[in-house]
Amino acid sequence: MTTIERSIEVELPVETVYNQWTQFEEFPRFMEGVEAVQQFDDTRLHWVANIAGQRREWDAEITEQVPDQRIAWRSTGGTSNGGVVTFHRLTNDRTKVMLQLEHDPEGAVEQIGEALGIVERRAAGDLKRFRDYVEERGQASGAWRGEVQRPGSN
Repeated sequence: MTTIERSIEVELPVETVYNQWTQFEEFPRFMEGVEAVQQFDDTRLHWVANIAGQRREWDAEITEQVPDQRIAWRSTGGTSNGGVVTFHRLTNDRTKVMLQLEHDPEGAVEQIGEALGIVERRAAGDLKRFRDYVEERGQASGAWRGEVQRPGSN
């Protein structure tokens, strides 16, 4: 399992940035290689992406979600991955987004891509495109303000 950590600052309030991130079905607009994300309910998603020239699909579940603070997930089938994105209020109009992503490269092509840092560069590019997407809009296209409790935290 490989871990990637990246962050970016966004010139918008934490509420706006968080709200936009909760719009998972819009991820193909700014995430390179992501073809589709389908959200079935508050915690279940299906992803379709092109990774190193190969089509990959996987299901994921949100394991923790705290408005304006964090969203954690893990794959439940298909391509193995998981992670957490956290949101940090720097000022009333500036937010830091921190992404920690764990993934398991499949096959020789993905392992070579990992060795060359392709996935890390893609994550950095995705964060920049997200920043540009939400800053250009100036507001979130939607929001989900519900909370998902981490398993065992009752």
